[in-house]
Formats: sequence, structure tokens, C-alpha cells
Amino acid sequence: MKKILFVMMLIAPILLAQVEYSTSMNSGNAISFSVDAGGFKSSIPNKTRMDFFVQVPYSSIQFVKKDDGFYANYNITLSFTDESKMNIIFERNWKERVKTTDFKQTLSSENFNLSYKTYDLNPGKYFVKCIVEDSDSRSASSKEIPLIVKQISDSLGVSDLMLVAEYVKDSTGEKIIPNVTASVTNRSTSVSLYFEIYSDKTRDINIEYSLDDLKKSTSFKQMEHLTVNPGTNLIKHTINNVSFSVGGYLLNAVIKDDDWKIITSVEKKIFSKIHGVPLVITNLDKAVEQIVYIASPEELDFIKEAKSYAEKLERFLSFWEKKKPSSKIDDNPILYEYFRRVDYANKHFKGLGEGWRSDMGMIFITFGPPSSVERHPLDSNTKPYEIWDYYELNRSFFFSDQTGFGNYRLVNPDYSRWPGFRP
Repeated sequence: MKKILFVMMLIAPILLAQVEYSTSMNSGNAISFSVDAGGFKSSIPNKTRMDFFVQVPYSSIQFVKKDDGFYANYNITLSFTDESKMNIIFERNWKERVKTTDFKQTLSSENFNLSYKTYDLNPGKYFVKCIVEDSDSRSASSKEIPLIVKQISDSLGVSDLMLVAEYVKDSTGEKIIPNVTASVTNRSTSVSLYFEIYSDKTRDINIEYSLDDLKKSTSFKQMEHLTVNPGTNLIKHTINNVSFSVGGYLLNAVIKDDDWKIITSVEKKIFSKIHGVPLVITNLDKAVEQIVYIASPEELDFIKEAKSYAEKLERFLSFWEKKKPSSKIDDNPILYEYFRRVDYANKHFKGLGEGWRSDMGMIFITFGPPSSVERHPLDSNTKPYEIWDYYELNRSFFFSDQTGFGNYRLVNPDYSRWPGFRP
């Protein structure tokens, strides 16, 4: 038993200290994208139809100028594994091509390309890894999501909940554009959703919608009475007059009979974020603390001394507005890249505390992905250590894990030679 524990302690630093390379798949210009999935009744017995949506903002992919416009190409891969992540069940790959005639659109995160795929799966638990790779720049990112595929009842069943971004009408009728980010902003006053109810007969039902603020432990509820018909019933609903605070929410739809007994229910976790900032920022005070590597002490004090939340948010956004590379673009790529690095550091450099506060997190956020990494986790007569090289800066950083628990510390740091944050 002691031998096994010793081996695990040696392996731990390897698992905790992985860093992306500037030339690797997860590059410094990593693609930002959103992925969501919902389960619906399948035409194949004993299976569930899973609809997958992958949303890629124009600002995350590289456009190339051609005679009649600007073109971008990227590949999407979906890999399905079992709950243990040990066995690949199947994998799907396809290409997407985007065209626009407006150069300004190529720089916007508000404009996006939406991919839709559907697969019939057996009910159960899965993990899905989604990889998006730009064909021209070779930049790429990946996300892994746990997937629960539920069995949908034939008598009275309900699909998963999906958020609505907008309804679009064309010659073929009304189409639903899903909100793939599963988020709203602190400026939102409503949230729209859709789902399907499957019934074997005509019946009256009551639906209780609730929106629970997970931070404040408060709930906003609405009721709806409906008559559902045999077959598939598309349910669309909007919860209005909501005052969103920043953080997580739980959206519920509880189906009850005429006696108000619960028949079934469905829920979805959504997020409220600060308008105009990355989704990873869910706490303004924390975000202010995290800009310590790019802000001066005077700038930090000025933001923190704000007398109200609104004033603090205004000062925070003003700080980033001054760092926007061009006033001609709506989005601020430096803001998004900075907090992408913060999010990456929190996930990969935890050590004994928050990843962004660690020495590795500090260097990664400040300088970005290193050009190369030299790892020495198991050398004899020495503690585990890593060397990060930044060729363009002619700089190297030496980290040593003195405790054996993945808490890599910067050896002999010379803070006076730092050039500051590099986008």
C-alpha cells in the first residue's frame, strides 16, 4: 500500500502541472466556442435523440480575403466515450465554412456560426469531447462535457430544456435559434426556453416554471395551464420581469396533473454574466483581484474604492476600454484573452490554492503559453521541476515542486525584469 501511495505522489505533479505550448493545439490564440446538447424523443425505439449545437464566434476564427468576400474554415470533432472515459464509443468529424462580405463582422464575437448535429443514443451516462480547429491558423480548443441521456416515457414524457436566443421567421415558417451559451446577462429581464412534451392521449396539465438564484437562495415562479395532444407538443415559454444578478441559476419546469400532483420535471443550469465581459467572469470582486498582473496598484485601488457595485463595474469596464487595441471594434480581444488565461490557470495550476494566484498561473497569465516546456518529474536526487522557455522574449522560468503535491514555485524570481502582460 505504501508503494502505491508513493507512486501516486510522484505522478501527481505530472497531472497538475500540464501547460499548453504556444505552438500546441491550445495555443495562445485558442478558439472560443460554446457547445450544448439536448435530449428529445427518437423515432428509433429505446433510444433518445440527442441534438448537439456548436457555436463559434467570428472573432475566434481566421478569415482570409478572397475576391468576393472573407472566408473562414474550421473542423469540429465530437468524441463520445463511456462514463469511465476509457472506451471511445464513436467519433464524428465535419468541416464548416463561413463567408461574410463585411470585414467588421470578422472581428465580432456577436456574429457566430452555429453547427447542428443529431445522434440517436442509448440512455445512459457519457462524456463528450468537442474539438474545434481552425483550418488556416491551426489554432484549436477543446471542451469536455458530461452527458446524461435519459429514457423518455411513452405515456407522458418530457425532453430536455433548451434556452432560446431568438425566433426567426422565413418562408418555411418559424425557426428557433438556441442560446448555446446557456447564459443571460445582468441587463436581461427575461429568459426564453423551449422543450417538448410527449403524450399518449389528450390531457390537461399544469406547468410550474421556477428560476432559482443559486447564490441568493431565492426563487422566481410562474404557472401555465395547457392541454397537450397525442404525440409531440412543442412548448415555448418566456419568463419575464426577472432581475438577474451575476452567478448561477437553476431553471425548472415541473409538470403536474389536474390534482397538482407532480408527474415529471426537467431542469437546466444557466448563468448570468456581466454584460460585455467573458462568461468566465461571474464575480466582479474576484475579477478585480485577478487583474493584479496587468493593472498598477493605483488603478486597482481606484476600482476597489468605488462606493457601489455599479460604480465598480463602470470603473472595471473603463479600465479595459483603455486597453482595447482599436476603437473601431466592439469586442476587446485583450480582455477576453486575459481572462481565458485566468480560467486556464485555475483549471491547471491549482497547487495549494487558486490557480491564478500560483507562480505558474502568474507567469502563464502574464506571458501566455511558453514556447517549450522541459519537464523533470522523476529525476533522481532532485525535486520535480519544470523549465518554461519563451523564445521571443529570450526568457526562461524555472519552477520547483518542493512539497511533492504539485505546488510548483518560481525559483529566484526577478520581478524587476518583467515587461508586464503580453497579449
